[in-house]
Amino acid sequence: MSYFRELPDLQYQSTSSDRNSSLEYVTVKNLFRRVKLRDDLQNVFTLFNKYQIKDGARPDTVAEEIYGAPDYDWVVLLSANIINVRDQWPLSDRDLYRFAEEKYTVQKLNDVKFYETREVKDSFGRVILPAGKVVDANFRIPDPSNPLTTLNPVTGVSNYEYEVRKNEDKRGIYLLKPGYLQQYVNDFKDIMYYQKSSQYVNNRLIKTENTRNTSP
Repeated sequence: MSYFRELPDLQYQSTSSDRNSSLEYVTVKNLFRRVKLRDDLQNVFTLFNKYQIKDGARPDTVAEEIYGAPDYDWVVLLSANIINVRDQWPLSDRDLYRFAEEKYTVQKLNDVKFYETREVKDSFGRVILPAGKVVDANFRIPDPSNPLTTLNPVTGVSNYEYEVRKNEDKRGIYLLKPGYLQQYVNDFKDIMYYQKSSQYVNNRLIKTENTRNTSP
């Protein structure tokens, strides 16, 4: 993932027990330096394409498909505003089943997690009750075709179906159009440069204060 190559460096006082001096530093990547797309840009459709993540696809395979190189997986994730890949990227069908199996056990996969409404229309085709409203199992409404009776337009959603729905909701993302890729990468690099400060060494390196007053 080339994202980490783009991060600037940080010199931090060494915490090693075998350091030779209290003035010893180690150079690490500054993981606190991160960017995200401006929220208002998410709705600029000229910059993004809607994309449906296929079963088994990974950020690097999507980057290869869209941008021609797997190293742009970080552009895929930032475009989709994904921070935690483990939680926000959809699982493959096989991994999803294993996840649900571990979470609920095989015996409880088909147990009802909650109940929701089915759509009900009157004789004119007007929607009286929309589908998908979470309700109790015994929820009832007057029958639009016979006011003297009631309906129980309810269906159960199993534990496994619930997990499948959540996973499917993660498949639809927005990706930066390939034509804007190079400009995006250039702007990203510019943002990663440090401005001059008391910690400044160069535009790719800063040095933290050494808080030790004694030698090891």
